[in-house]
Amino acid sequence: MPRKKSSRGRKYGKGAGKSVESAMRRRKRGTLKSGKGGKGGKVKSRKEAIAIGLSEARKKSAKVPKKKAA
Repeated sequence: MPRKKSSRGRKYGKGAGKSVESAMRRRKRGTLKSGKGGKGGKVKSRKEAIAIGLSEARKKSAKVPKKKAA
């Protein structure tokens, strides 16, 4: 029996992807800083760079799922 295709849209918008992309690029160059206003240290972790990119996308009101409650 063939599977039914889901008619869901994209989970993340194009703007969110670009934001994460630029954050990853800044991490590679060594210019991505953590913390409010970039007052923290250099970001070395890939996961942290992705999280910062998604956070920036949320601020620009791009299509990004809500943060999971901790």
